[in-house]
Amino acid sequence: MPRILFRIAFVALILAGLVVLATFSLPSFGAAPLGQRPADITGSPNYAAGKFKNLEVTHMLQPGTFWQMLQHSLFGDEQRVPTHAIPVVRRTRADYQTPAASGLRATWIGHATTLVELEGRRVLFDPMFSERCSPVSFAGPKRFFPPPLPLVELPHIDIVAVSHDHYDHLDMESIRALAAQGAEFVVPLGMGAHLQRWGVKLARINELDWYDTATIAGLRLLATPARHYSGRGIIGGDRVQWASWVVLSTHSRVFFSGDSGYSTEFARIGQHFGPFDLTLIKIGASDPTWAEIHMSPEDAVRTHRDLRGKLLLPVHWATFNLAHHAWNEPAQRFVAAAAAQHVAYVVPRPGELVEPGVNEPRNVWWSKP
Repeated sequence: MPRILFRIAFVALILAGLVVLATFSLPSFGAAPLGQRPADITGSPNYAAGKFKNLEVTHMLQPGTFWQMLQHSLFGDEQRVPTHAIPVVRRTRADYQTPAASGLRATWIGHATTLVELEGRRVLFDPMFSERCSPVSFAGPKRFFPPPLPLVELPHIDIVAVSHDHYDHLDMESIRALAAQGAEFVVPLGMGAHLQRWGVKLARINELDWYDTATIAGLRLLATPARHYSGRGIIGGDRVQWASWVVLSTHSRVFFSGDSGYSTEFARIGQHFGPFDLTLIKIGASDPTWAEIHMSPEDAVRTHRDLRGKLLLPVHWATFNLAHHAWNEPAQRFVAAAAAQHVAYVVPRPGELVEPGVNEPRNVWWSKP
């Protein structure tokens, strides 16, 4: 009997290994970050011992909080998924035929995905249009609502800017669709390998280190520091860089945080490239146990002030169940913090147009549980 059990266990182990091997060969996992410029990766001052690093000492989890985090994850009783339909404003490409009169307009599509128009040019940040943020289509966190501006209705996109390679920010199917449209891609160092595997032409990939600049379609884009991490598998993390983004046009300045904990570097960004007409800053997925890699809603307001921002549009919330808080808690805390600090802000419904100085929606659509 023990020999039979051993054989069964051995066969099960082999089968499990084959399943893992097959899973990790899926295109959605991307590719090893050799990129088209390996010397730029290894020569980066932000790269050491085979990994990218943050400018500040950063803990994935605060020391001694693992069991607290696990218990909260498994047994927390927050309302993490909305009990009612999220009110969205449906959009088609016809809504974008006429440029914004002010020259600057933004559409929050959900999570971090945001379309920003600057003087007729369009930049799409962190495109995530799939139903699940996962390497597979049948499992993983599911959207609370469909994108109000579907991929098939997107107007022509001049530039796609991606902050890092986590599944809720870098989605293979979205990238493939945008590549077919002919968009230019601006990404942190090492991400080019993912894009190439998914069909993006090398000539359309611009990989930037922190404070590198690319000028595309008349817009100047800078990869700026963020405080986070990267990886699309169980192993091999931090081999692709992460970034925030600065976009400068003739008359407008925009900042996009991507995923980040609070960093003192934001004040430097604000000093050199601000003031910003519009900041897009994450407010969701925060937790005290991982506070250094995911800023809180209060940190978002602080970051906006450091950046010398004028109008703050919160992103990275109310789309996926990715944290231990109630789905609408980020907005509640954000509005309170912004009001206390006398910060100008908007909280648009997904798909609602935001035009600084012209249309600045603050409807409390998220107040229901």
